[in-house]
Amino acid sequence: MTGPDGLPLNAMPQPAPDDLEGWTRSKNAVGKFMADFSSALSPSLKSTVETIEMAGVRVHLATPADHVPDGRAYLDFHGGGLVHGEGEFCRTGARRIADQHGASCYSVDYRMPPEHPYPAALDDCVAVYRALLDSHAPEKIIIGGASAGGNLAAATVLRGRDEGLPLPAALILLTPELDLTESGDSFETNQLVDVMLPRPLMNANLLYAGGHDLAHPYLSPLFGDFSAGFPPAFIQAGTRDLFLSNAVRMHRALRRAALPVELHIFEGMPHGGFGGNAPEDIELLIELQRFARQHWGLPQHGG
Repeated sequence: MTGPDGLPLNAMPQPAPDDLEGWTRSKNAVGKFMADFSSALSPSLKSTVETIEMAGVRVHLATPADHVPDGRAYLDFHGGGLVHGEGEFCRTGARRIADQHGASCYSVDYRMPPEHPYPAALDDCVAVYRALLDSHAPEKIIIGGASAGGNLAAATVLRGRDEGLPLPAALILLTPELDLTESGDSFETNQLVDVMLPRPLMNANLLYAGGHDLAHPYLSPLFGDFSAGFPPAFIQAGTRDLFLSNAVRMHRALRRAALPVELHIFEGMPHGGFGGNAPEDIELLIELQRFARQHWGLPQHGG
């Protein structure tokens, strides 16, 4: 699998954190790659999407075909290494999730570095969650994110809880980037077998953090205090995922806090899955739909 420069994705160079011109070039190249991916996926999606503003933040609201409003909402934060993924990639992601779950999906097009380092993205995500609570009961909201979006999903829950916001019904963390310090075992063992991720990611992490402590729980949710409350969580990764340790360690942290959590590890799966149509991808989707319906209080399919 190759990136926009014809290089293996795990070999794409990352500029130094202070190389703003280099990051501009990187964002342009990766942006084109993500836009092409979105264009290829879009014709297969059935939901509609509109761009709205919530709490001063750009949000893409996707509505399933033949949707009957029932109070459910999926609040999604897109992936992209905390630096990429805005615009059409975010819009397409909202439509895909709305199709998968038959619920309205609010996908936050949060601000990113180099222009907007931490805490801008998290500020946007928490602000949208706060605004969404004005129109939706917390028990009808599921928060989710993949990769960098998993970081922001978990961090939004932690910070929202600390600021007195109610917990959502559940949290979905897909191959999540939960540890910006990159302290887990799989950051060493899987760096040559994960075909999706660049290695190292530390330059992007430092760019995003903007001088803040990478180990702070709002930057690395793995190190959060879960004893103060956390929603039921679904965590997924693969055995060839650079972020495998993130998923395994988060699962153990939530278990130590006696919180409900599911961990789903797929054999041979790299970061982000196999592309959507492999048997493992389909099995993951079925598990996600089951988990979401359970925590939205809906009957299971066939029930």
